[in-house]
Amino acid sequence: MKYTITNKKYFILILGLYFTLSFSIFSQENVKEAAAKTTIISDIAQKIDSGRTAWMLTSTAFVLLMIPGLALFYGGMVRQKNMLNTILMTLITMGIIGVEWVLIGYNMAFGDSLRGIVGWTTGGFGLQHISWDMVSNGVPVLVFVMFQGKFAIITPALISGAIVERVKFSSYVVFILFWSILIYNPLAHMVWSENGWLFNMGVLDFAGGTVVHISAGFSALALVLFFLKNRIGYPQYSIKPGSVFQTLLGAGLLWVGWFGFNAGSAIATSDDFMLRAGLAFTTTQVAASSAALVWIIIEWIWSGKPSSVGLASGMVAGLVAITPAAGHVSPLAALLIGALSSIICFLMVLLKHKFKYDDTLDVFGVHGMGGFAGALATGLFVSVGSDNLGLFIEGGSFTQFGLQVIGVFTGVIYAFLGTIVIAYVVDKTMGLRVSKKTETLGLDISEHGEAALIKR
Repeated sequence: MKYTITNKKYFILILGLYFTLSFSIFSQENVKEAAAKTTIISDIAQKIDSGRTAWMLTSTAFVLLMIPGLALFYGGMVRQKNMLNTILMTLITMGIIGVEWVLIGYNMAFGDSLRGIVGWTTGGFGLQHISWDMVSNGVPVLVFVMFQGKFAIITPALISGAIVERVKFSSYVVFILFWSILIYNPLAHMVWSENGWLFNMGVLDFAGGTVVHISAGFSALALVLFFLKNRIGYPQYSIKPGSVFQTLLGAGLLWVGWFGFNAGSAIATSDDFMLRAGLAFTTTQVAASSAALVWIIIEWIWSGKPSSVGLASGMVAGLVAITPAAGHVSPLAALLIGALSSIICFLMVLLKHKFKYDDTLDVFGVHGMGGFAGALATGLFVSVGSDNLGLFIEGGSFTQFGLQVIGVFTGVIYAFLGTIVIAYVVDKTMGLRVSKKTETLGLDISEHGEAALIKR
């Protein structure tokens, strides 16, 4: 009996010692593992440039701010019966393209290059190839992913301004999804990926003159010329904006957001990141100011009165034109680019009325031609960030301007023809244009069952 009890005591003692020792070893391993993780995190922290990262996070938020800014800008220029529909056509891109970008968009734009045309990294669906602790150029890779994602979101939203007040919302949703996959992503790869065809050729596009504005502007032109003819009553009757105040508020938000759009794009540079960001910040301000002033002076002379919509249009024209050149030209050159873009875009808006095509909110006239002019002007005035000085710079040559011509017309042709193909398929399967009854009633009620202003 004693022997049995004694064995039990020994058994309990040994079992206790075993668990104590096991817990001790487990604890030590956890401490070692935690220490190893701490070392890894410490190494990552040393790789991260806090200043760069803070600016990129801020810039990303600024670019996101441009999307509600664009919604207000566009929404104020349409009739009240279409105001909500117009705003929603901009904001819906935050959902659709926001998801598409994470699933496949980023990988198509910045993945391993396939002949310099489009990217794809095996295992990159849903960003699975990017871990949370990856760092590049002193910035977490996921921050760069989100920054570029905002560009992908706002670009198809720009197109909507040309076709509002007459397009089916469901068809628009399908169109922008396929447009982003087939037009935006490959073009972004060609121009911005380090292995992209146009990038390796030496074409300059600092923040999206070709990738964003030319692609959106010329795609908009293709839609209004071939698929979405004039709204009922245009141009026979004057169609007045529903809320100019709203448009001005949106324009102001766009201007603020554009500092992140352009200056944040300095992330593509390496050693001189903050210097180039400072240059881009400055040229953005200068070009917008110059263009706004020139536009309102021209309008004052032309029509006898300066308008608030004219001021907003000039401001956006200058911002669009400086986008491809922002980190490549001097402030004085930015002043000239802003003034030149204002003149060109003003004339294009006049030509719209002459040729009677219905680009509702002048997307082609301002974004398409503004981006076109700015991309070419980059080749004339580039003085920073290129081996080739601009044609108008002392010691410069025709080389960079020639490269810009190739880049511009690649963007124009690819976006224009690609849009025709995508729109043709959507039109034949779903139909792009709303019925006459729906258009007359207004798309807020007919498409969404809501009204922007409720009369009490």
